[in-house]
Amino acid sequence: MKAIVQDAYGPPDVLELRDVPIPSPGDGEVLVRVRAAGVDAGVVHLTTGLPYLLRLAGFGLRAPKVPVRGMDGAGVVEAVGPGVTRFRPGEEVFGVCQGSFAEYALARQDRLAAKPEALTFEQAAALPTSGLTALHGLRDRGRVREGQQVLVIGAGGGVGTFAVQLAGVFGARVAGLCGPGKADLVRSLGAADVFDHTRVDVADLPSRYDLILDIAGNRPLSRLRRALTPRGTLVLMGGEAGGRWTGGMGRQLRAALLSPFTRRRLTSLLSRPREEDLRLLAELAGSGRVTPVVTGTFPLADAPEAVRRLAAGHASGKIVVIV
Repeated sequence: MKAIVQDAYGPPDVLELRDVPIPSPGDGEVLVRVRAAGVDAGVVHLTTGLPYLLRLAGFGLRAPKVPVRGMDGAGVVEAVGPGVTRFRPGEEVFGVCQGSFAEYALARQDRLAAKPEALTFEQAAALPTSGLTALHGLRDRGRVREGQQVLVIGAGGGVGTFAVQLAGVFGARVAGLCGPGKADLVRSLGAADVFDHTRVDVADLPSRYDLILDIAGNRPLSRLRRALTPRGTLVLMGGEAGGRWTGGMGRQLRAALLSPFTRRRLTSLLSRPREEDLRLLAELAGSGRVTPVVTGTFPLADAPEAVRRLAAGHASGKIVVIV
């Protein structure tokens, strides 16, 4: 099969289109014939090997342990391994796979869900990681409630476009902070207020928020705390600053140390895929309450360019690789 493979960490140029063996499903695994694969920040980090903390976490010290890139995928079940009871060959699915930038990819059955008929494969491939991150940040870490004021920082990106919509589903009044070229998109997704981060600092916004989701930001905690209500919650979701060793983790560690000494709740998110949450996203997307925003598609051979575009930080919504 054709697949995007890397032998070493580095810029997107290390990604190459090659012929590799089709994997065989093991116990509890499903072999998916991939039709589309989502591109997310995790793919960028696994390509570059940065921050170094990622390598120490078990993904490979000198090169990725899993050489085929890609995590999110949508396609058709080709075969199932022993113990698989939820899926059969021919069914359309989406979820978190191992090496989805390929014609075939393996996935655990508990990390897949049936693809909603109303979604294209491209839309379904955009859902898993970014949709789950937004859901877990709002519901699990943020404990969002109806009527709250929620601010999404990075509202025009892959996670942000889902977070704006999901916050509305939970009954919150949503504000978005984003780049100047993404304001119309964020407003169309249901944000009541949209602010240009190049024109206004988060601490100077006209409102104070019960919940702030800071998606891959690098703003000082002191500025973010000023934008919270006296008992508000800040959820740090990733980070793209802080050096080659820890990336954004340093700010998250500082938030954990500071939180016990303030009335505000400062926390961070490590999102893990769960079967029931994939089914919830499928239900919301299938009914039209949440719409995956796919703003760019690339053929499999051009997957390195898709990763490069996301790494540049200018993409709106989701980028998807067509297989």
